Amino acid sequence: MQFNPRLLKFISFIIVIGFSLNPIQAQDNLLASRIKVDGVSAVVGDYVILDSDIDKTLIEMRSQGIPTQGVTRCQLLGKLMEDKLYAHHAVQDSLEISTEEIYSTVDQIIDNFTQQLGSIEKVLEFYNKEDESSFRQEIFEINKIQKLSSMMQASIVEDVEVTPEEVRLFFESIPKSELPTFGTELEISQIVIEPEVSETEQNRIINQLNTFKEDILERGSSFASKAILYSQDPGSRASGGKYTLHRKRPRMVKEFRDEAFSLEEGEISQPFKTDFGWHILMVDKIRGQEVDVRHILLTPKIEPGQLQDAKKKLDTLRKRLVDEEITFQDAALAFSDEKETKYNGGVLINPQTGDTRFELTNLDPVLYSQIRNLKDGEISLPLVEEESSGLKKYKILKVSNRYDEHVADYSLDYVRIKSLALKEKQLNLIKEWMSEKIESTYVNVNRDSRACNFTNNWLKN
Repeated sequence: MQFNPRLLKFISFIIVIGFSLNPIQAQDNLLASRIKVDGVSAVVGDYVILDSDIDKTLIEMRSQGIPTQGVTRCQLLGKLMEDKLYAHHAVQDSLEISTEEIYSTVDQIIDNFTQQLGSIEKVLEFYNKEDESSFRQEIFEINKIQKLSSMMQASIVEDVEVTPEEVRLFFESIPKSELPTFGTELEISQIVIEPEVSETEQNRIINQLNTFKEDILERGSSFASKAILYSQDPGSRASGGKYTLHRKRPRMVKEFRDEAFSLEEGEISQPFKTDFGWHILMVDKIRGQEVDVRHILLTPKIEPGQLQDAKKKLDTLRKRLVDEEITFQDAALAFSDEKETKYNGGVLINPQTGDTRFELTNLDPVLYSQIRNLKDGEISLPLVEEESSGLKKYKILKVSNRYDEHVADYSLDYVRIKSLALKEKQLNLIKEWMSEKIESTYVNVNRDSRACNFTNNWLKN
């Protein structure tokens, strides 16, 4: 698994911050005495926030080049208190986290730090840590709190929806002078042709997956170890094929989700096919609406001749499109191998918004490089695309529609306005939750910080 440099930098930032890691017992008399100890800025629920947490946050922001002018210690303390409040109530509400998943993340972070600096000794020296064991535990606790916090926030807003009437009222409440401006947007269509997989190759993969399943069920082999050794999914291989799925927050393709939510704990699926290849899947644990699964992905081997045949097929189809023998929409429906787009004329869906439009300035760099020289309505030459799993296919692209920069229009930009309305409703709900939980949670702020003008009512005035 390759770490994005920005993510690595962010993780490094979190680690150096050094959040207070040791929960204390929520006993009022003990907390009241501890709050007076020098170096403690605040207590929220079962967690303390040290003065050094604020100091290190401010220092690290400066070292990372993040502007700190106008950022006060009070603001930083308020943010740290919010994080602890979320984490505290995630525990109170029995939101379960996978410790195995967090330990896997710790391993990945340590491995990447070691690759960056050359050795674990240099990593410990760089972060001024005494030994690897305590450093790992510190990273574990940081990631645990962050996970609890994000799970709590997701839980608060998971059932929030907006009606068309709420969207209309939201839009009408925005003064005309304050309406947002949307940058140039494109609608992009594509037709995908996958090389054909021979029956012999398909049977080879199915037999191999069935052998893995037999080894696990009858010989006691570890599913996670098999995934680490053999799975061709780079996104989960290092963690033993682990994913966590939520019924109300779709993730992964439909075939994968259907298998995941149809099995009992400990059950292993038959080999099944998705656009990424062939899988077997095992359910580790079912936790209400969430399910922890592991899977092994094998992708078929494609011979050069099979890939070339796919390109020839697409070359022929492109000529028919250019000659206007067939429309792009009809061609996508009849010939495209991409189920997600073939039934809507090949139009791509923006994964960030759920809309069909892509803002030019936020376009994925790879996709941008493929369409930047295309005129509206022009069809690209066949392009080879390789999935992260190694599976290759060919596609042609077309800029279907272009929307120039414009002030938000209700009918034209309904989907984006709906997204803004939903975010506002979620934000309001979180504010209400925050206000309510602060009142019912033990909070104690050091006298030196009581002069802060907090956004939230931490002082319970």
